[in-house]
Amino acid sequence: MFISCFSATTHRRIRLDSPKILGRTSFPCLRGNLCNLIMKIVFLDRDGVISKYYPKDWTKKWEEFSFLPTAKEALRRLNQANYRVVIISNQAGVSKGFFTLKTLSYITKRMKEEVKKSGGKIKKVYYCPHQEQDNCLCRKPKVGLFKKAERDFGYIDFEKTFFVGDSEVDILTGKNIGTKTILVLSGKTKSKEEAENWQKQPDYIVTDLLSAAEIILNPAEN
Repeated sequence: MFISCFSATTHRRIRLDSPKILGRTSFPCLRGNLCNLIMKIVFLDRDGVISKYYPKDWTKKWEEFSFLPTAKEALRRLNQANYRVVIISNQAGVSKGFFTLKTLSYITKRMKEEVKKSGGKIKKVYYCPHQEQDNCLCRKPKVGLFKKAERDFGYIDFEKTFFVGDSEVDILTGKNIGTKTILVLSGKTKSKEEAENWQKQPDYIVTDLLSAAEIILNPAEN
């Protein structure tokens, strides 16, 4: 996809999926201003947001992966509105030996294929396979995976970006990187009351990803 920018004497054609452009909301214009781009990014946790959450367990094989009821429709709507969907997920089951990186990659491949069949698309998936004691830089609530996304996509205005998660760790991560945060009650957290004493409060609390998508797509109404 391209966007055109005109000056009095020059026509500039910008490729929207260029690594230098992805994630930006504007770029230097030939007229000396900032031209707005239609490409946007939204960050999502996986388990409890897109797929079934297993308390004190993980999705260890594709046969255990189950999309939440409204997830595919939400992803389709976000894509239709030109959002690039990026998943940020802790998957410590790898380092604990419950499943391998190869299995995780296969689950991701099948997930993306199923989303595509329903008219949506997951642009990128970032996983942290480590445990808390590994003291890595990528495990949420640290923001290493978001920084990696920014290296891959180019500049991201995190203050204008949403992160949707189902746990206190997700909300804290979003606050650490500076995004707006949406807590969904479709995974680890089941009620608003559970979040009342959290270190950081979510900007929004909704039932599921489809409700979160409505907020993302219509921010002025919320």
